[in-house]
Amino acid sequence: MQTVFSTVLPDIPAAAVIWLALLAVAATVVAALIVRPSRFRSELVDRISDAARPSSIDQAERARVQDRERDRYADEVAVAASRAAATAERSRAEWLTAQEEAEVAWQTYQAAEDDVRRLAAAAALPLPRTARTPAEYADRERWLHRAAMDAQWRNEITVRQLSDILGGNGWDPSRHPVEQELLLRRLVRDNLAARHRAATQREQAAWQAAERAAAAAQSLRDEVFAALHPVAEPQAALSIVGFAGPDTTRELPTGTAGADITRELTPVARGRAAVAA
Repeated sequence: MQTVFSTVLPDIPAAAVIWLALLAVAATVVAALIVRPSRFRSELVDRISDAARPSSIDQAERARVQDRERDRYADEVAVAASRAAATAERSRAEWLTAQEEAEVAWQTYQAAEDDVRRLAAAAALPLPRTARTPAEYADRERWLHRAAMDAQWRNEITVRQLSDILGGNGWDPSRHPVEQELLLRRLVRDNLAARHRAATQREQAAWQAAERAAAAAQSLRDEVFAALHPVAEPQAALSIVGFAGPDTTRELPTGTAGADITRELTPVARGRAAVAA
């Protein structure tokens, strides 16, 4: 035991000095954290942020991958935009065709309305007297049938209407030819008015379709522009729970609009309406 004590006791003062030094260092660090915590906190956050932030090589590789993905996406959208532009051109051509058909239908209806007015004025005059004989009635009937077939050949009346005239369904062949012609021209006028209304509806539908196609093409062109010219977003600082102060906010960049390439498809306002039968 004396040998053991003689070996250990001389080292106790050195160990005590070492422990006292360690306790002094720990006390100094604790005091520094209490007195100036922001300095050590910022240094710790910076070191952790630097360790968590990717290296320049990783950032460059990530940027190249993003560029390839953006170019591929822009190419796909560009193909879709070209197809949408072709569809818009086709829709515009269909609208122009429908507009021309509506204009022709209006002019044809106007001509039929003028004929009805002229015949109505003529029918207001006293009709010439003719002998009421079977031969006269036969001539009137032949005239009505011939006029009806001519109107159907010009596609002014339908086949069913022609059948009614030939069968005497609602038509009196014994009436004077002036009266018969007036009734026939009124029937033609009503048919042309209905065709004009249908042509106008087709024109409006074609115009709306052309507007939608043009808007879709413009939207795709804007998307291609946004894909080729991305807006860089500011990087927000990494926040460490328990060490960082108030949460940093990231500003959302304002999107950059593409070139204003609009396709106006303004319908021609004719400013007229069909005359009621």
